[in-house]
Amino acid sequence: MGELFTPTHLIVLAVVVLVLFGGKKLPELGKGLGEGLRGFKEGMKGVTDEVSKPADAHSVTPKPGETAK
Repeated sequence: MGELFTPTHLIVLAVVVLVLFGGKKLPELGKGLGEGLRGFKEGMKGVTDEVSKPADAHSVTPKPGETAK
């Protein structure tokens, strides 16, 4: 079994996409895809920032009269 995306596969895929969507619709699809990827990256950055916060930020403060553990 060969590689998944050889240049021939990519050319056939490009022709199929061009036939299905037409030349006028492709820039809109590209813009939408770019905005979607940007939103995904921002979401992943938020998750990464949340995970990398110091442990102090997630600690629970003791109630009055309790001692901190």
